[in-house]
Amino acid sequence: MYIFLTILIVIAAILLTLLVLVQNSKGGGLAAGFASGNQVMGAPRTADFLEKATWTLVALIVVFSIAAVGFSKGQQAATDEQSAIQVEEVAPAPAAELPAEAE
Repeated sequence: MYIFLTILIVIAAILLTLLVLVQNSKGGGLAAGFASGNQVMGAPRTADFLEKATWTLVALIVVFSIAAVGFSKGQQAATDEQSAIQVEEVAPAPAAELPAEAE
């Protein structure tokens, strides 16, 4: 499940990047001084949809990230339990005798 959520996060991040690149800038920045004064914002409904889609993707990334952390901790606990059980099942190895020191 962790891998599935990670894939969804990557897909949402790519879509978010594309959405941000498609949007018109709303002003300011270095380009504002060189731009002409009669720029029009464009179709307001398109900008509205793109803004809602952007915030939706941001919310999805946050939710998927929190869920992925929860699943990774669950997997970590299960792995720790299994390794503890395996350590208990293994019999201790006999101590090797050290060679006598020559004087």
